[in-house]
Amino acid sequence: MSSPRDLAAIPSPALEGTALTVVVPVGSFEQHGPHLPLDTDTRIARAVAQALPDVVVAPAVEYGASGEHEGFAGTISIGAEAMETLVVEYGRSAFRWTKRVLFVNGHGGNGPALAKAVALLRYEGRDAAWVPCAVAGADAHAGHTETSLLLHLSPDLVHMSLAETGNLSPIADLMPGMRSGGMVAVSQNGVLGNPVGATAEDGAYIFGELVGRVTDGLARWEPGPDGRLR
Repeated sequence: MSSPRDLAAIPSPALEGTALTVVVPVGSFEQHGPHLPLDTDTRIARAVAQALPDVVVAPAVEYGASGEHEGFAGTISIGAEAMETLVVEYGRSAFRWTKRVLFVNGHGGNGPALAKAVALLRYEGRDAAWVPCAVAGADAHAGHTETSLLLHLSPDLVHMSLAETGNLSPIADLMPGMRSGGMVAVSQNGVLGNPVGATAEDGAYIFGELVGRVTDGLARWEPGPDGRLR
């Protein structure tokens, strides 16, 4: 296949006997400050997946492990344990007919569950992998990086007039507070970083970096011990 295809639109017989790579966007449904939509992570993961060459793109997993954001209205989290089970059972089912599955993760909080689940799938002999939507120098949550990406991908859903600077401390310094009290304990507006000044042009550049990194990893296909593409 020379371009991505929508798995949901393909008739079952067309999938028989094919050596497909199925790409599954994995996101979350959680607050992203006062200016971004609740499905920000899913939108980013889906867009990256759809930009990859020679793959079939499955419908996104739109809920994730977002317990740290439950102090904010709108957040729906299924928790890490349910996330891990979902990915394992998804993979076991998909591998009855496909050869390879890549989970493209748009939410950092899903990482530990994905690592455990994909490692188990690989232990069971299934050629699964996962990859984060991450670029060097990105801020942590609803800041310049994600705001720029959404201005590029879904500008009609970004409310820049409501954008506010959040906590600018390094994420490593914030983790103890987040573990004990959630995001609301370290950021009253739910933002880690500074979205003010984000632009669609920056978003297009960041998106290109994301797609390039994932495309390179997909081409090499060298999953590490936890199934993460290198």
